[in-house]
Amino acid sequence: MRSDELDRPEVVATLTALFHDYERALMANDRAALDAYFWDDARTTRYGIADRQWGAEALRAFRASVPAPGFTRTLHHLRISTFGEDVAVAQVEFERSDTPLRGFQSQTWVRFDAGWKIVAAHVSMIPFKG
Repeated sequence: MRSDELDRPEVVATLTALFHDYERALMANDRAALDAYFWDDARTTRYGIADRQWGAEALRAFRASVPAPGFTRTLHHLRISTFGEDVAVAQVEFERSDTPLRGFQSQTWVRFDAGWKIVAAHVSMIPFKG
């Protein structure tokens, strides 16, 4: 890939806006919006803090069983890296109001004909100092 295809400002801006929209939907437990952000495919993968979903159907079932969060999140160090016009990775650290652990979240986004979708995601939390 040519270096001029990396981190194109317009693609970074689009993904940054999508990431923040996703965060709003997550904290509001807007299941329809959350489902729409993910690729509707059996190959979609999400690894959570204490769960995993293989495929969009499993992810929808998981979302349907999760209550609205009883905590707030503060984001730190959001990094959006884009590769051409169709692939991006979002990474962020977060703090939750209900735990001293530090959270880490990664999402791989791909632009399809239907728009940008998350094809893989990972969330973890660990004791963290600094």
